[in-house]
Amino acid sequence: MTIDGPVASRQGLEALGLKNLAAAHFNLSVPRLYEAAIRRGEAQLAQGGPLVAYTGHHTGRSPNDKFIVEEASSKADIAWGDVNKPISRGHFDGVLKKVQAYLQNREAFVVDCHAGADPAFRLNVRVVCENAWHALFARNMFLRPSHAALSEFDPDFTIVQVPGLHADPEVDGTKTECFVLVSFERRLVLIGGTSYAGEIKKSVFSVLNYLLPRQDVLPMHCSANIGPNGDTAIFFGLSGTGKTTLSADGTRTLIGDDEHGWSEHGVFNFEGGCYAKVIRLSAEAEPEIHATTHRFGTVLENVVMDPETHVLDLDSAHFTENTRASYPIDFIPNVSDSGQGGLPKNIVMLTADAFGVLPPISRLTPEQAMYHFLSGYTARVAGTEKGVGSEPKATFSTCFGAPFMPRHPSVYAKMLGAKMAKTGANCWLVNTGWSGGAYGVGKRMAIGHTRTLVRAALNGGLEKVEFFTDPHFGLAVPKSCEGVPSEVLDPRQTWKDKLSYDQTARELTRRFEQNFKQFEPYVGDEVKAAGIYAAA
Repeated sequence: MTIDGPVASRQGLEALGLKNLAAAHFNLSVPRLYEAAIRRGEAQLAQGGPLVAYTGHHTGRSPNDKFIVEEASSKADIAWGDVNKPISRGHFDGVLKKVQAYLQNREAFVVDCHAGADPAFRLNVRVVCENAWHALFARNMFLRPSHAALSEFDPDFTIVQVPGLHADPEVDGTKTECFVLVSFERRLVLIGGTSYAGEIKKSVFSVLNYLLPRQDVLPMHCSANIGPNGDTAIFFGLSGTGKTTLSADGTRTLIGDDEHGWSEHGVFNFEGGCYAKVIRLSAEAEPEIHATTHRFGTVLENVVMDPETHVLDLDSAHFTENTRASYPIDFIPNVSDSGQGGLPKNIVMLTADAFGVLPPISRLTPEQAMYHFLSGYTARVAGTEKGVGSEPKATFSTCFGAPFMPRHPSVYAKMLGAKMAKTGANCWLVNTGWSGGAYGVGKRMAIGHTRTLVRAALNGGLEKVEFFTDPHFGLAVPKSCEGVPSEVLDPRQTWKDKLSYDQTARELTRRFEQNFKQFEPYVGDEVKAAGIYAAA
């Protein structure tokens, strides 16, 4: 077996039972990963310098194919159910043997990296990939150790990703040929049957969501940035709600765009890169992110490219709506060098309301914040997950990240409540979805209006304005905001058919009420009361 790369750590692949590989490439540079990906026919070079790869059948995550190994050491801590499905250790061992056999006489690309910008809570992660472009993705997305640190690197957790290996459900205990198997005891994740790179990223996030609460760190599916006065803001939200877009604000310093931890000292990024949706990306509306799509080092996933000129077409959804760009975070101007910030002063909860009835911004009480955090209402945007059709689908994803939460949602919600109470952080609910009608009738909220409202919330511009109480959801809504037409702030006024608005709003409150019943045994009367108004 050939071993090459700038630095191969002292622990090789034999500990994983990976032997007789054709070659093991450790921690290759970006140019060498480009060369390997193009040599192997995995990806193509686009005009401007990005590497373009296509994932085939799987253009989004496959949450129904994710399983956690049922082990004595973690069994009692897992919230088993539709999200966290068990698989036996015997089945896991069987798939591992298939992975070991599959990689014999093949090349493997190894990336040693960190997850967690705060050294006190950092996880050493090794990613072993069948393809060079996935290794470049991992290199972009996670924190890169120094040259000296790599020589002493010992992985705390290992991800092995083999897209070309397909499971046999009848033999392997999986649901389909695709599999994402997590063993907390073995500290190992096996991914196969899918080339979608996001499975690597979210597997690490799921691991941190299990490990960090033990250390009194709240793992969060959020972006984060810092204002000119040192004030930290975090933005909760599922894919497509605007976390990346709204946190990439030239007036504020970016900490990270998707995954963070909240410790007693402050907020820290889990990652070293960004994984932005780029469908119909506008150079005018989102110049910082748009610029990364024409830069060497960026990995573009399922973006349409002219076969002759290699010019990109960011507006095309030919392969999927879920086109993506993976790039190092320092490709964004005004980024934090440390990946860390102070304790949050403002918390923004983002939702893409497909019904078009939630206000564009509203101020939440601490009890309402808990209610909406547990509810996690949004609309899943087409293409982000397998099985979501061409239209957004209303959903409730607790903690704005249910697919990645191994523990019970109440664990994360109680941690958020305690940390909010200790810091006195403000909380805002922001609708980046539809206005003037439901999806198909109304229009998506103007990004310019959303940016203006969020900036006003963070810089104190809404502190002195008058608020009114939304009659359906009990939310405090500002009557005015400089730079935003007043009629935009009241969602009912944006609908031509006011009775239709009322009917649609009542239907959504009933959905909130029905969904929240599962959490009532875990919250106090104050949080329950925050939902009673909303469900009236």
